[in-house]
Order: sequence, then structure tokens, then C-alpha cells
Amino acid sequence: MDERMLDGNAGAGDLQELFAVEVTQTVGVCEACGMEGPLAEAHVYSLAPGLTLRCRGCEAVLARLVHLPDRTLVELRGLRRLEIVR
Repeated sequence: MDERMLDGNAGAGDLQELFAVEVTQTVGVCEACGMEGPLAEAHVYSLAPGLTLRCRGCEAVLARLVHLPDRTLVELRGLRRLEIVR
């Protein structure tokens, strides 16, 4: 480990700030088609064991969220990026 590298705790403040926003207003960019829009405009399917957010343009999966008894799983692999408007 060199002097420029820190452990994950160094990002705690930035990560806490990131997850303390109104997520539905966060702009997501679909990895599959490049469509941009607030997550509030995504198509949400909730009958599965959790939530699945799909792109309103191409129906690709943007994100999945599953609540388990002892933890929550979040997958964002369908999002190229999230833009947080301040």
C-alpha cells in the first residue's frame, strides 16, 4: 500500500452524502440504450422478490433491489451512471 491509497473508510462522507438524496430525482443513464432520465420515470416491477427498475426506452434492467431479513441487496449494473442534481 502506498501513501496515495486509503481504505474504504476514506470515502464514507462522500458515500453518505450520495445516498442521502431524493433518489427518484437522480438522473440515470441506461447502459443498453443511453437514454437519460430521472429514476422516477423508470418502469418498476414489484411482483418479483424485490424491485426491478427498467428503462422506459428499451426495457433493459437498470437496477434491482431485494430486501432480505438481515440486509438489502442493490444491483445497478444496468446504469451507465447516476447524476445527482444538487
